[in-house]
Amino acid sequence: MTNAKEVIQQLKEIANEKTMAEHARVGIVGKKLIGVNIWALRKVAKELGRDHKLAIELWDTDYHEARILASYVAEPLKVNGELCEKWVLDFDSWDICDQVVDLFERAGFGWVFADEWTRREEEFVKRAGFAIIAGLAVHDKEATDERFIELFKLIEAQAWDERKYVKKAVNWALRNIGKRNKRLNSEAIAAAERIKEQDTKPARWIASNALRELKSEKVQARLK
Repeated sequence: MTNAKEVIQQLKEIANEKTMAEHARVGIVGKKLIGVNIWALRKVAKELGRDHKLAIELWDTDYHEARILASYVAEPLKVNGELCEKWVLDFDSWDICDQVVDLFERAGFGWVFADEWTRREEEFVKRAGFAIIAGLAVHDKEATDERFIELFKLIEAQAWDERKYVKKAVNWALRNIGKRNKRLNSEAIAAAERIKEQDTKPARWIASNALRELKSEKVQARLK
């Protein structure tokens, strides 16, 4: 049996200054950064396999990379809403947010928290809600167009938020829905035009960035 202390020691042994510098360059922050990149973490996760008890222990160490690793080894069927709420409040960097919400989505909480967390005030909780929407647009092949069309209300309602990691996630969610199929592309373009009319700095950025991609020849050709 492997414990969290042993895993942390393993991570420290493969850490390097180059990764720490790259983290700083792309805005990855955290109280207890080790300096291990995402690819190395995935390799370690593959070696460890699924171990929910270990995942809980790793999260509670507060180490940045250990928390991402926790989401890789956690067992989705053992994840409950209480754990999701506990972990989301610990998010302190965009990369932890974007990696861990994939676990929540696989555990079946995607649609629940997409609606709830996008209305919250905390920066990374709100980002988590929109990151989940971006994930659902790619992964949920069974969801109807109508379910995604309803999400435009949430996207438009939060397009005023000027915080960097919120507005980027709002934009991400909008673009991913708009790349799902031709109908949703048209609906996303219309939503982007409405966001543009809000005429705030973050809304203009979200709209222009989304419209540029959604109307691009590359996206339009793929949707045909």
